[in-house]
Amino acid sequence: MTKVAIVYHSGYGHTKKQAEAVQAGAAGVAGADVELIAISAEGSITDAQWASLDAADAIIFGSPTYMGTVSWQFKKFADASSKPWFSQKWKDKVGAAFTNSATMNGDKLSTLHYLFTLGMQHSMIWVGTGLMPSNSKAAQRNDINFVGSFSGLMAQSPSDSSPEEGPLPGDLETAKLFGARVVETAAKFKK
Repeated sequence: MTKVAIVYHSGYGHTKKQAEAVQAGAAGVAGADVELIAISAEGSITDAQWASLDAADAIIFGSPTYMGTVSWQFKKFADASSKPWFSQKWKDKVGAAFTNSATMNGDKLSTLHYLFTLGMQHSMIWVGTGLMPSNSKAAQRNDINFVGSFSGLMAQSPSDSSPEEGPLPGDLETAKLFGARVVETAAKFKK
């Protein structure tokens, strides 16, 4: 089995929906054991969830983009990860990340750079989307990787949309493909 932990914070439910799509894609790969770990409104996870992260072959980080970076709840979790960092418990695990914001840009790349840096601090092996962008004149908003990200998964949900309305189907399908890619990559690194 390839163990994957998806640790994320969601403020309004949009990033949770994105996390669930990543989970669905990852769980669709034969031999995958995927766990969703929601960071609480106070920025915490349980001791059992920390143990799941330590036991995972891959960790996928997720946060909404607020004011050009991760939510404070995710940042609190990241700061608390200095304990496994000190003993390099996540070294050579596969790492990946996703984010969602209300605008098409919203400085999501800044958030992904933060999450990438967190992964590098933990000596992880980073996996991007592996997906070409939908950037031709014929492209439609619900095409795969319409937001056009390589370093991690991006989605967009209008600020006045409910989680039922956003992220859009194309972003969720992109999330499923991304989840599958992370599992397939992690399986290659298993000893």
